[in-house]
Amino acid sequence: MAQTFESIMKYPTATDTEIKSAMDKAVEIVRKNLVDFTDMFPAHATKNNIYPKTENTDWTEGFWTGQVWIAYEMTHDEAFKKTGEAHIQSFLHRIKNKICVNHHDMGFLFSLSCVAGYKLTGNEDAKEAAILAADNLASRYREVGHFLQAWGNIDDPAEYRLIIDCLLNLPILYWTSEVTGDKSYAHKAENHIETAMKCVLRPDNSTYHTHYIDLKTGEPTTGVTRQGNRNDSAWARGQAWGIYGTALSYKYLKKAEYIGQFRKVTDYFIEHLPDDLVPYWDFDFDTGSSEPRDSSAAAIAICGMLEMSKYLEKEEAEKYTEIAKKMLKALIKHCANKDYNTCNGLLKHGVYCRKSKFNPCRDRGVDECNTWGDYFYMEALIRLLKDWEIYW
Repeated sequence: MAQTFESIMKYPTATDTEIKSAMDKAVEIVRKNLVDFTDMFPAHATKNNIYPKTENTDWTEGFWTGQVWIAYEMTHDEAFKKTGEAHIQSFLHRIKNKICVNHHDMGFLFSLSCVAGYKLTGNEDAKEAAILAADNLASRYREVGHFLQAWGNIDDPAEYRLIIDCLLNLPILYWTSEVTGDKSYAHKAENHIETAMKCVLRPDNSTYHTHYIDLKTGEPTTGVTRQGNRNDSAWARGQAWGIYGTALSYKYLKKAEYIGQFRKVTDYFIEHLPDDLVPYWDFDFDTGSSEPRDSSAAAIAICGMLEMSKYLEKEEAEKYTEIAKKMLKALIKHCANKDYNTCNGLLKHGVYCRKSKFNPCRDRGVDECNTWGDYFYMEALIRLLKDWEIYW
């Protein structure tokens, strides 16, 4: 059953007391996790609700450090700062030695760890690491097509494509232009979102996960999925990246068309929410389905709505803020972890990859916590608790 804005408005809204209580619980869990995840990092997703330890080699480690910095902002406890600074050294080592960085996820890794650390503490190693990460991302910019190649070796015809997730990696380029005065980083980011939104946004306002570009002509060719249910479905997390990604690029560039794109992808997301407001992993599925949810998609979308609401006219801003708070209420009620003895994550019922007969992935992190869901959940909370300077 499709939602409408009228039906959504009938749902309860998270109160200030509920938001503060949820943040207190999240900070408590992050504090307990410092013992295991200062010298090591949590893996991308829990296994049986517990995060295994891993090295700093995946695309997801920044999300954990982002949680640590939010906890530091909420408490000013030096224990969180100490862990964050230890992570800065890990990220500086990783980028200097080019450890597992042959991909576009520099923003996910370095915005939440090093840009955040620099903004909060003035740490010069954090600034250096973030700029080096931006250099690495900028090197993936392809003049033929004007985009950032997501995966694989540069100019590999089999991997000459972009993915919607990359919209969240663009802010590190905007930020680097600001701190260095070199506008080429922001220019590449702007070109990428222009290309990406022409490729991934469909006529019905759903989005492709990934889109190929012709290596010779630079023209878009084929939209497919790597993690959605099928090529023409709307993968919930991808749709959420579209929401937040358009909001972030508007923050930096103030181009009116990004507001229009935001409305399209956001309204599609809202109108396809199930009865409890926690999306399934793909919008092919609706109320009553036995398929798993993806709570992380909701958390990302909430952050995007709260960010764009800063730039909208009052009535529209209030509408999206109210919907975001209703979705957050649903996450607190249905997905927030309340028992550290059985789970060391923050937000349950996420999905990393869900296998279908139309996609090439395998089941990973299905109905588990994942680090990005945990991070965006904390970001949503802090946005509603204080005047927060974003890390992106």
